[in-house]
Amino acid sequence: MQTVIIGSGNVAYHMAKAFNLKNIPLMQVFGRNSEELKKISEELNVPYSTEHLQDADLYIICVSDNSVENVSQIITKKDCLVAHTSGSLPKEILKGEYRKASFYPLQTFSKSKELDYGKIPFFIETENEQDQQFLFEIASKISENVMESSHEKRKYIHLTAVFACNFVNHLFAKAKEISDSQEIPFNYFLPLIDETVKKIHDIEPKAAQTGPAVRNDVKILELHEQLLKDESLKIYKTMNHSIQKMYEL
Repeated sequence: MQTVIIGSGNVAYHMAKAFNLKNIPLMQVFGRNSEELKKISEELNVPYSTEHLQDADLYIICVSDNSVENVSQIITKKDCLVAHTSGSLPKEILKGEYRKASFYPLQTFSKSKELDYGKIPFFIETENEQDQQFLFEIASKISENVMESSHEKRKYIHLTAVFACNFVNHLFAKAKEISDSQEIPFNYFLPLIDETVKKIHDIEPKAAQTGPAVRNDVKILELHEQLLKDESLKIYKTMNHSIQKMYEL
């Protein structure tokens, strides 16, 4: 089996690294950004190219959702399997006469951050059982958590991930803006953040909620609103309203 990973961003890097660590043959990383591809190539000792796409059995497209359809058209081979790593797109977005699949790793990826690949859930969708078994075997070498998932289910998995990860990280960024504005080191808040995340391993998120909104502490809510303005104030009010609506306060 010969595999090519298409892309040079965070997901492409980590997929290539996961393949490399588990000794899954990887014949090439391919893309447009020669500088980033070269870094991946040198670190993982994998050939790269921006021009010539190698003839492979499996192509894994690791690019932004907006680019998947266009990138999929550069693969002219018919007797191969092509999978994208998008959480929201159907496998039918892939435009070619090859077999199509989705190979979705549920994780937030940054090149500078090491990951435990064995814990990453992989969600797989294919056109036939043979390809499903093939991708399950590959994913199972990387992770202990591999599942089949339809596009309909995967859309909601990705939506949940946006709430649980992307929105939460944005709130971290907004919190850091506030702490920076008052010259308060953000690392003071890391134990609080860590405990908040650890807690929901054992307690339902709804049961774990604390703070002035769930206590309906009007005086504190009003005090905080006086300290904020513009977008941060809108976010604060929206979050408090959502919390109080959930708890029918």
